[in-house]
Formats: sequence, C-alpha cells, structure tokens
Amino acid sequence: MAMTENTRGAMFMALAMASFTINDALVKSVTPFMNTGQIMFVRGVMTTVLIIALAKYFGALRPIKTLFRPLVLLRTVSEITATVLFLTALGQVEFASISSIMQSLPLVVTLGAALFLGEPVGWRRWVAIGIGFAGVLIIIRPGSEGFTTGALLAIASVFVTACRDLVTRRMYADVPSLTISMFTAIANTAFGALLIVPMGGWQPMEWSVIGHLAVASILVLSGYQTVIFAMRSGEISFVAPFRYTSLLWALMIGILVFQEKPDIWTLIGAAIVIASGIYTFYRERRRYLMKSAKDS
Repeated sequence: MAMTENTRGAMFMALAMASFTINDALVKSVTPFMNTGQIMFVRGVMTTVLIIALAKYFGALRPIKTLFRPLVLLRTVSEITATVLFLTALGQVEFASISSIMQSLPLVVTLGAALFLGEPVGWRRWVAIGIGFAGVLIIIRPGSEGFTTGALLAIASVFVTACRDLVTRRMYADVPSLTISMFTAIANTAFGALLIVPMGGWQPMEWSVIGHLAVASILVLSGYQTVIFAMRSGEISFVAPFRYTSLLWALMIGILVFQEKPDIWTLIGAAIVIASGIYTFYRERRRYLMKSAKDS
C-alpha cells in the first residue's frame, strides 16, 4: 500500500522532532564549557561538511547567488536568529521547560499565516491561540521581577522559527531541500564564528565535548532535512501537530539525563498548549474539508 503525502509528512515531522530534541540535549550538555558562538561554529563546521558532501553526491549544489534569492535569504536569516536565541536560552532554562515553550510554535505558525499570508482563521481558532499563549505563561510563571531572560529568549525563538516555517511553505520549487540546508549550515557556521569573541572567546574542548557536538551535527543535518520534507509534504494542518512528539522526548531526557523534575504547573501549561494546538489544527482540517466539499 502506497504511503500518502500526509503520512509521509507526519513521519518526517516525527523524525525531525526526535533529531532536534536529542541534538538540543547534547548541546545543553556542553553549554557550561563554551559560549553560543563557539557551539554554532564547531557544530556548524561538522554539519556543513556533511551537507556539502551529500549535496554534491545528489547533485544539489547551486551557485552562491541562490542564497540571495529573497525567500532563501529570509529563511537563512530566520534560521540564524532562531538558533542564536534558542541556544542562548537553552543554557538558562530547564530542558523540559524550554521544550514545553517550543510547543507553542504551531500556534504561532497559525497566527503568522493569518496575519501575513491571508489565511482565514475563525474566532474559535483565535480563542485557541489565546488559550495556548496562556499555557505558555503558566509554564514560565513570571515572578515579582517579571520574565526571566531565558524565558524571553525562548519565546522570541518561537516567533522567529515560525517565520522560518512560513517561508519554507512558500519556498521556490526549483531549490532542492539539500541546497536550503547547505546554505543554512554555512550561514550558521559563519555567524557563530563572528560571535565567539564577543561572547567570551574560544574555550579549549575535551574529546567528550567534541564527540557530543559531532553527534549533534549529524542530528542537526537529519532535522534540517526532515523538517523541510515534512513542511513540503502533505497538509500543514495534518503534519504540524506531530511536532508535539518532541515533548515526549524532552520530558524523558530531562528526567533521565538532566535529573529534572518538571512541576505540575509546567505539565499543566504544556498540556494546555498542546490541546490548543491540536484543536487549532482540527478546526483548520474541518474548514479545509468544508471548502473542498463546497468547491466540488
């Protein structure tokens, strides 16, 4: 039996989330030993070598001018910005908490699609988006001093990542996924190099740290490719909810690896965010089916 586009997209999204979450855990494990710029550079060099080799093998190499096509450039800038924000937050926020905050991404994608792409969003989905953001507030629970820096960076990362995903949906059909991944990796590496000195300078690395980043680079490559495949396959309303599989990985890793103990409010907030997201996609799916029935 042939695999449908929706099933293929869901499979790619689930694989992407596993890759990115395990990569995040490996990166978090080395944040005490080096700054964000050095992490981006070292991991980026390894990832870039792998991607260029694959792009050459599959004939996906494109001239550098491709990078300056508007959508490719915008996606690359969004990816760099999101990476800097997320990696900086990763060193300041508990692993399960930052992963829970990231679960609001599908809601922000829906918000962005309504505001910037003109996609219709009914009042029920607007309410669901508002409830989802309330769930985020429950997760971060700003105290008397307000939001923590790490929480603000994580939230900013969500919005910039949503921009990246919306651009990916509009990407030129003649630009291969490997080409997009290659330019993203090169740009991340170069920008990371520029940040090393301002963020504290180069720190010596033990072999265990290098090993963690080497595995992380492979997982980043897997994540880059599979999330692009996912966003280009099937219907976004069907595929996007599979992002929530990352929270299962994050909770397990947070408890078993980082000895974290997510409190009840974090779990409640995460549940609210996920429920809001699933309802949003349910409403989108229903609207699509009603429109299709009307057009036929």
